[in-house]
Amino acid sequence: MAIVVKIKNITGSIARVGARYSVRNFSDDQTNSRVSRSEDCTQSEFRKWGNGGGFIHKSAQIDPTALIEIGAVVHPKSVLGANVHIQSGAVIGPAVTIGHSTKVGYNTALSNCSIGDSCIIRNGACIGQDGFGFFVDDQGNMLKKPQELHARIGNHVEIGANTCIDRGSWRDTSIGDHTKIDNLVQIGHNAVIGKSCMLCGQAGIAGSVTMGDYVTLGGKVAIRDHVSISSKVRLAANSCVTKDIREPGDYGGFPAVPVREWRRQVASQRLNLKKGDSQEI
Repeated sequence: MAIVVKIKNITGSIARVGARYSVRNFSDDQTNSRVSRSEDCTQSEFRKWGNGGGFIHKSAQIDPTALIEIGAVVHPKSVLGANVHIQSGAVIGPAVTIGHSTKVGYNTALSNCSIGDSCIIRNGACIGQDGFGFFVDDQGNMLKKPQELHARIGNHVEIGANTCIDRGSWRDTSIGDHTKIDNLVQIGHNAVIGKSCMLCGQAGIAGSVTMGDYVTLGGKVAIRDHVSISSKVRLAANSCVTKDIREPGDYGGFPAVPVREWRRQVASQRLNLKKGDSQEI
């Protein structure tokens, strides 16, 4: 509701102040009002979406069947396909594309990215933000490397809660079709992950990693930057990949080696420990 405020000065004259405000109530129990100047409101290009009550920019292209819940925001030039479901608190950044039948969870942030068809993005996931890239110049200053490309998510991909996928700097970060990613996984900029991979919780994939298809990472697996991993590789939990893996198979340890070699290493260490204990006795 627009209100014209009149302020009376000390001398008794009345000055008209052309400040008009809009107030919007968010709940019945607690009034959280948002106040903005009228010129911002009249220039605002956002409107309420009829199916769910979220806010969309007028330039966004949204299928009529899309559900955008109250509290969600869709920014300019974004494209949402049929039967997309955006839950409360989610923010769809400018020029983001979301394929049909994809569900985006509560408080998710999508920017500089495209999401395929029939994906599930769980609560709190962040996709398309800048990657972690810096360099030191001749004067010793820490400067940020440009992060200007995108993250591309394939079809039928599931991304767990609070997982982060950075956008690319020299190539797009990409996730292949049917790949499943657990909660709390970090995928660095420029990473390319193939189709039908499984990434378990707290795995960390550094920048510019290339992974083939049908790769499985156990919990807390770490992969160093610029490493390539062949298709059909499985890595045991807590493994660390420090160099390329060119042959399919099972690997484990730090650094990761073929699983039989890793088991021999573990057995040898146990024997050495037992020998040491017996000598002390």
